Amino acid sequence: MSGVLDVEDPIPGHYTLEVSSPGLDRLLFKAEDFDRFAGHEVKLRMAYPVDGQRRFRGRLAGIEDGMVVIEQDGEDISLPYEQIEQARLVPEY
Repeated sequence: MSGVLDVEDPIPGHYTLEVSSPGLDRLLFKAEDFDRFAGHEVKLRMAYPVDGQRRFRGRLAGIEDGMVVIEQDGEDISLPYEQIEQARLVPEY
């Protein structure tokens, strides 16, 4: 790509071309992300404890009525979407 840009010279002057990707452990932000990545393993950190726990890890089932549903140890857990501080996919190799 760099060679083509050097020949075509669409940007005058010196520049650095950076290409990035959200990566395998991408963050989930929007409610739609929780449906899009249903079936993937996720790690969640809650703003407030839910049943005395702030960190959760499990298979994402999706989002229903403002609640993110994950399967953890064979049981479904519903967590309030609005209280999720951070959600991240767990890379599967």
